[in-house]
Amino acid sequence: MSETIVYKTKGVCSSQIICEVEDNKIVQLKVIGGCNGNLKGISALVKGRDVDEVIDALDGTRCGFKPTSCPDQIAKALKQYKAGH
Repeated sequence: MSETIVYKTKGVCSSQIICEVEDNKIVQLKVIGGCNGNLKGISALVKGRDVDEVIDALDGTRCGFKPTSCPDQIAKALKQYKAGH
C-alpha cells in the first residue's frame, strides 16, 4: 500500500512537495513551483529509487548562497517520512 507525503517547503522557490512512497521506493514525486524543468528531471530520476538512496543523494544540496535547495527540501520531506515510520 502506498503512502502520500505532503511537505511544505522552506527557504526555496517551490512551495510544496508531494511524494508517493510504496515499500520504501518512490512511486511518484511532484514539486509545486520552483524551476520547472529541473524539478521534472529530478522527479524522473528519483522515480523507482529507494527513499534512503534519494536522501543520501540530495541531502545538503545548496542553491547558490541559500543554505538549502529544492533537492535538499525533497531529502527533508523524505527524512520526515522516515521519522514517522
